[in-house]
Amino acid sequence: MLFRGWGESVDGRWPDVATVVDHAGVGHLVVTRHALVRRVLTDPVTFRPDNALEAVTPMPVAALRVLAGHRFRLPPTLANNSGASHPEIRGIVADALHPTRVAAQQPWLTALVRERVDRLAAALDAGQAVDLYAELAADLPLLVLARLVELPDAPVGAVKAFARAALELFWAPLDADRQRTLATEVGRFHTVLRAFAATGGGLAARLRAAGHSPDVVVGALFFLLVAGQETTSQFLTLLLHRLTGEPAVRARLRAGEVAVTDVVEEGLRLEPPIVTWRRVAAVDTTLGGTKVPAGTSIVAWLARAGRDPEVVAAPAEFRPGQRGSRGHLAFGAGAHRCVGAHLARMEAAVVVAEAAALLDGVTVVRAPWCPDNLTFRMPDAFVIRRP
Repeated sequence: MLFRGWGESVDGRWPDVATVVDHAGVGHLVVTRHALVRRVLTDPVTFRPDNALEAVTPMPVAALRVLAGHRFRLPPTLANNSGASHPEIRGIVADALHPTRVAAQQPWLTALVRERVDRLAAALDAGQAVDLYAELAADLPLLVLARLVELPDAPVGAVKAFARAALELFWAPLDADRQRTLATEVGRFHTVLRAFAATGGGLAARLRAAGHSPDVVVGALFFLLVAGQETTSQFLTLLLHRLTGEPAVRARLRAGEVAVTDVVEEGLRLEPPIVTWRRVAAVDTTLGGTKVPAGTSIVAWLARAGRDPEVVAAPAEFRPGQRGSRGHLAFGAGAHRCVGAHLARMEAAVVVAEAAALLDGVTVVRAPWCPDNLTFRMPDAFVIRRP
């Protein structure tokens, strides 16, 4: 299960807490119940975030040398920061992504999505196959994020390639050759981030003005570019794919009988792009009656927690607005809850409202395929055609 936290594995029979050994022989305590996952995420004293960005596959010397050559460093900044600096750094990032600033982007995003949907609808009407990942969802979150925080002046394709390379390098089972290739790509873009962190405006300038080091600025930009946009484009793709198999939901959406926001929340519950997150036990403790020694790696199974029958009325069914639907942990919980949750919700609501009609009467030519990865789904395409 460790690298397949979705699909059949997420609905299988699992104890509340289970020990799983990964491909490198490292044991992890996998937590599956909603209440226990929430406890892990909301208690940063007992369960620290220090290992959140550690490479799942230990890096060989060759890959480490590549990263060192690019002065690659990820100091505790956001997701892996349990120190005193976290609240201030998070506050600066949160201000850049404030709901008021996010709402101001909605008209622009709606116009852009509508334009793309019109073009895709014409292609479908002409009998052409279209890729809703590549032609609709892939770059939308990055374009919005760039308007909110100011990002390095780099081609969209280069940023997307870097983000996916980072997700693979740190969270996937890999061989040494692949690690070195990915380290080269991540290291090169890290150099771009380092240059931007020293002189860039927007968020980078605000972090510098608060007295944070160049490494902290780079770390914040790194995490935003990886988790702040790539995961949302993944979610948009996964949600649209799920909706192709939910004609009743689409009909109710079209009739105004179900809210777009409820569809988004149910999508987050059933199709989260981030399926697990890691913590490390800081002290000896217990979880669900299981002894947890200090130093234990803990995998909080977010996707499984969203299907807990003690929280959701119909765990495996897509029922927008059902009891417990909004109780999912797709954005985490506690002090490290996703700072971009409001932004992701807005983007998903716009895409569902504008693009759901594209799915009527289509055939899925190529469903999204997700590679093995501990935490991220990373769909690569979603191709449909209308007969």
